[in-house]
Amino acid sequence: MKKKLTELSLEFDDNQLLARLVGEQNSHLKYLAQQLGVDIHLIGNILSITGSVTKVKKAQEMIQDLYHKLEDGIDIENGTFEGIVRLKKQSSGSESQADIDLQGTKVQLKSSDREIFPRSKQQANFIQAMKDNDMVFGIGPAGTGKTYLAVAMGVSMLMSGEVERLVLTRPAIEAGEKLGFLPGDMKEKVDPYLRPIYDALHDMSHESRIEKLLASGEIEIAPLAFMRGRTLANAFVILDEAQNTSAMQMKMFLTRIGEGSKMVITGDATQIDLHPKEASGLIDAQHRLKNIESIKFIEFDERDVVRHPIIGKIIKAYAQK
Repeated sequence: MKKKLTELSLEFDDNQLLARLVGEQNSHLKYLAQQLGVDIHLIGNILSITGSVTKVKKAQEMIQDLYHKLEDGIDIENGTFEGIVRLKKQSSGSESQADIDLQGTKVQLKSSDREIFPRSKQQANFIQAMKDNDMVFGIGPAGTGKTYLAVAMGVSMLMSGEVERLVLTRPAIEAGEKLGFLPGDMKEKVDPYLRPIYDALHDMSHESRIEKLLASGEIEIAPLAFMRGRTLANAFVILDEAQNTSAMQMKMFLTRIGEGSKMVITGDATQIDLHPKEASGLIDAQHRLKNIESIKFIEFDERDVVRHPIIGKIIKAYAQK
């Protein structure tokens, strides 16, 4: 027996806002229809929604909420649009709870007048954790935005004067490859490992601005070994690819935190490139530090993947035994 379908029409007064709501070539509507299991068609300034009563009502609420956000001046580009839909789908509370997660956990980039919104419930929790805690671990698979959001928060705090420096580091030896076998001087050996951090930085602000901050030392990018013996005060410090640290390296890094600093540690416990007999510092820290106040652990999974949707399916497939 077929489920009874219902149809609902929504009319909008502002054609410019409506065009931004539906997206280029109706991409937003297609995404929403696919996520909620309804059919959505645009005729003039009227949206027609067809599906089960429950799904049509949910689509109506989402579309009206998105339109109101546009009226309030929020720029709903692709990622933000998908983020709002994800948050509303994932939120177990009321509709207003999803709004709080979205609005309260945005990252303002003063250097480029950009606002970065979370695209999943855990991304929202991660951003909030970075605001509220001195030390935060973001643990989960590739594509979940851990490093990107950490860099965004660091740039935001640097530009607003909340910290004096942004320090970004990661282990420089991965997949069994030794720096000594690579051509070039130390910078040329290390830079390929740090490339993802450079890429994230350049996405946050104008390249010339980032280069000036790098030249002045206000932004520092260095391999983890260079952190030994230092105390990092009034800084936002990010350790990326933390699963490839040893327990001793992790202890060394964590004890570098100084007055007025925040530390964010990101990694993927399923992508460890250490020798099989060597324990990952990330997993070790997770066990040792989980009950310490002001240290927060945020765990991501395939539902939080914000790159190509196929990545989430790949991660899920590899997680199955």
